[in-house]
Amino acid sequence: MLRNLASALFLTERDAELDDNAPVVKGRVITTLHKAKEVRPLVEKCIRIACGSVAASEAAKPFGTAAKRGTAEWRAWRSSDQWRQWCAARAPAVTASRRLVRLLGDKKAVRVLCSTVAPRFVDRPGGYTRILKLAKPRLGDAGARAILEFVGSNDRIPHRSPRPTFDSDAAPLVS
Repeated sequence: MLRNLASALFLTERDAELDDNAPVVKGRVITTLHKAKEVRPLVEKCIRIACGSVAASEAAKPFGTAAKRGTAEWRAWRSSDQWRQWCAARAPAVTASRRLVRLLGDKKAVRVLCSTVAPRFVDRPGGYTRILKLAKPRLGDAGARAILEFVGSNDRIPHRSPRPTFDSDAAPLVS
């Protein structure tokens, strides 16, 4: 159950242009409070593993090729020393994605996690999610509901009203 909830949270970040079942708000899942508190460590661990693989993917880019698979240029790259360097640089990212598939059990969720979610949180040391309690309980059993969401994607921008200025040149108010 926790694996499915974590996968669902990551899949809300996918590109929903061609999807009929698009999420209303990206990076947000509404569930019970107790489920949200239980799944949070799993989500944080998955993001931490994926953030470690981002550096390996970036290190492998200079050794990659833009040739299409099966072409003569791609075959030449595949038999070169550059391909071996690409494989060696990419190995930690492959290991991380395999660990994530073991934890989540969903390859699409791992792909979304590694491509869109993890690059946002590379510089952040932790605290990738937040839990917000909802006021209205769930219908039927009156279970406490909560929102589990990624930090940074749905943050509110603090709005401050301008401070009043008191000019000495202004005319005094007459009552």
